[in-house]
Parts: sequence; structure tokens; C-alpha cells
Amino acid sequence: MGGATRKNILHYLRVKGRMHASELAHVLGLTEMAIRRHMHELEKEGAVQIITVRQAMGRPLHAFQLTQQAEQYFPKNYHSLTIDLLAELESDEETVALIDKMFLGRKKRLLERYAPRMDGKNLEQRVTELAVIQNAGGYMAEVEERSGGGYVLHEYNCPIKDVADQYQQACSCELALFASLLDAEVDRTECLAKGGGRCSYEIKNSRQ
Repeated sequence: MGGATRKNILHYLRVKGRMHASELAHVLGLTEMAIRRHMHELEKEGAVQIITVRQAMGRPLHAFQLTQQAEQYFPKNYHSLTIDLLAELESDEETVALIDKMFLGRKKRLLERYAPRMDGKNLEQRVTELAVIQNAGGYMAEVEERSGGGYVLHEYNCPIKDVADQYQQACSCELALFASLLDAEVDRTECLAKGGGRCSYEIKNSRQ
């Protein structure tokens, strides 16, 4: 989504809730036709939906409201909250051990969630499926096949980098997760959290 006008539309829908084109036109100083053009684009992006509002008399009116998908356009601060909570555990000798337990628990949940998607697949298919999983999580992953055998999974974005910068358990658990899901030897050769330009994983068939 681009353009200051569409950002302003999302802002007003967030603050005011459901609004008619005429209301948006008034607050933004635009024509209703211009508002409807922007709404058409926002609807195609899945950010807004049209609601028919029936009246006691006269024709029904059309209003616009945000969809759940529109949440992606508003600021989030989840990583700061996560880091603050982990720091609180780290500050107490009685709870510091819980940090490792939490990351291991996350690895276990992800393994249980994604392992069924690997059933019946060969290594190439498992690596491809892992890239699909990571892309859905915002990791911008791609797979490179080595001429001498094996694969490299590159990730050009890390949605949890702020956490991984301070807690290496995030990286070590991810590495262990990949090895389990792929049933293969996996080595990390580059890491964003350690100053690399990407995260790269060398993958070799452990059965060879």
C-alpha cells in the first residue's frame, strides 16, 4: 500500500470506525469519487471491506471498515515487549533458567506444527517446504541447490532479529528445528544476528 491519502484513510477508519465515503471526503478534503477510487485499491489489497447499512427509509448506504488484514499497516512493538519480559526473567537467579526452557518450548511447538508437512517428502521437497514455511513468516527465504549435492537455504530477513541479537537461544533453537524438520545435517554459515548480510544454512542429507 502506498500514498499519503490511503494512509490517512486507514488512520480515520482506525480512529473513527466505520465511515461513509461522504464522511471521508469531508475530513480529507476530497471528492467522494476520489475516495471511492482509493477504497477500490484498498479493497483489492484486503485492507478494507464494504458494508451495506440499511436505513428505515431510502436506499441502503455503503460504508467502509477495516479488515483484520489491515492490522499489518499499523505500528507494532511486540519485540520490545518480548525483550523486556526476557530481561525480567534474566534479572532473577530463580527465573533465568526459564529463558532456555521458553525457547526450547517454542522449538517443540513449531516442530509439532510443521512436521506433518514434511511427511512423505524427499530432502529436496522438504527444503522447498521449509522455504514456504519461512516465507509465510516473513523471512524472505530462497533455496539454492549445490552442484556437488545438498542445498543452501538463504533468509534475507529475520522478523525476530531484535530478540536474536540479545538472546542467541533463538538462533540455536531455529538451527535445531531445521535439522529436525529436514532430517538432515544443517550448518549455519552466516547469521543476521551476528552481523551477516543474511542467514544461510548448508543442508546435507544425513542418510548419505
